[in-house]
Amino acid sequence: MKTKIITTIGPASSDYYTLERFMLEGVNVFRINFSHGTHTDHEKTIKTIHQLNRKHERHAAIMADLQGPKIRIGKLTESFINLEEGDTVILECGKTEQEGSHIPVDYNGFSQDVRSEERIQIDDGRIVLEVISKEKELVKARVLYGGKLFPRKGINLPNTRIGLPALTEKDMEDLDFITSQRVQWIALSFVRSASDIIELKHHISKKINRKAPLIVAKIEKPEALDDLDNIIDTADALMIARGDLGIEIPLEEVPLIQKQIVRKCMTRSKPTIIATQMMEGMINNFSPTRAEVNDVANSVLDGSDALMLSGETSVGHNPVRVVQVMKKIIAHVEKHEDIYYKHFPPESNGHERFISDSVIYNACEMAQQVDAAAIVGMTHSGYSAFEIAGQRPKAEIYIFTNNHSLLSKLSLVWGITGFYYDKFISTDHTIEDILMHLHKKKITKKDDLVINIASTPLEEYGKTNMMKLSIV
Repeated sequence: MKTKIITTIGPASSDYYTLERFMLEGVNVFRINFSHGTHTDHEKTIKTIHQLNRKHERHAAIMADLQGPKIRIGKLTESFINLEEGDTVILECGKTEQEGSHIPVDYNGFSQDVRSEERIQIDDGRIVLEVISKEKELVKARVLYGGKLFPRKGINLPNTRIGLPALTEKDMEDLDFITSQRVQWIALSFVRSASDIIELKHHISKKINRKAPLIVAKIEKPEALDDLDNIIDTADALMIARGDLGIEIPLEEVPLIQKQIVRKCMTRSKPTIIATQMMEGMINNFSPTRAEVNDVANSVLDGSDALMLSGETSVGHNPVRVVQVMKKIIAHVEKHEDIYYKHFPPESNGHERFISDSVIYNACEMAQQVDAAAIVGMTHSGYSAFEIAGQRPKAEIYIFTNNHSLLSKLSLVWGITGFYYDKFISTDHTIEDILMHLHKKKITKKDDLVINIASTPLEEYGKTNMMKLSIV
């Protein structure tokens, strides 16, 4: 499959057996959500994934998802509070645990940010309150739409600019832990502008000199849409987090925004992830709804690099089956010819990457013309790999690199299969050796047409500047 699968790890899936089943079913990226769990729990999961990668000779990536400036309900005395329409409740700010009858909210500035008659949405809008009044750290509200309120559920204040920084105190503590681990991607929640990503990269650079994780900007705030072009340029990938985004903006706008972001990112060879409620019905049910099947299929047709499962695999009843069902849908949709060969020409001459971009563009054009079985690239930085994937060739994409860290990072990128290779000699000998390797592994077969791209001379690790069409 070319579209990658991301699973969120949680109580239902953190054991060795389930993680191994995920890997054998083809999961490409394991997401660790730092809104939940302890560093001890997460370290155990990370070690298990590395162990399974070695055991099965895989390069599955790990994505650490920072909580960001998310406002949440604190811990409750009971397992849940039943809120009924018309009830009056008191929210207490800056509390992580319930004391008495007040509902704890973990953000100190909550009462300062909310306004009278403003709506407070909880748990992706399943519960809606309206502010009646506020006094110091207490907010009095009326229940407009009730339900069971569970601990640690998210709170949204649509169209309100909250005072929390992009990186909270908790994020900084989590970042200290994350940078001590071998993690390939870090997701930053509630990005509001490109400066949030720059700030995160600055903090990472102070902790890691090289092989730093790549950054996923999560698009879930209206402010991010206003600065979208700069965010795309600054981040390494984007996640369209439709749960919070669909609360922060009118929900009917989300489908078109999803398509627009995927298209914009594809033209710039930046990976995209579609997330939230993809197959949420399978948290409790054996099969997805027909609407969920269509959602997965349409996300593949849109051209997203990866689809992400959240509660379905972290707390669901049958997390492995969810992956199996999603894989089946993706594989079927990828038979559709319209998802391939998007034809994004390089920028005009004068751009520093014009030569390499032109070679890659024409390699993909040639692959379509001759019905090539594969495009094979050699890279150290990963630039050419991202660029090939951005063109969405139907030909398989095989990337050879001597950069171990890059192999796992590429697991998130559409269509790419990576191989470790460190025997670079001359260009011709290296290409011949790589083709022989693919043939011996029965990845290619006799008479397959294969397009190789590389930089010459190889030992300089320069920009891609040559293309060669070969027959196996």
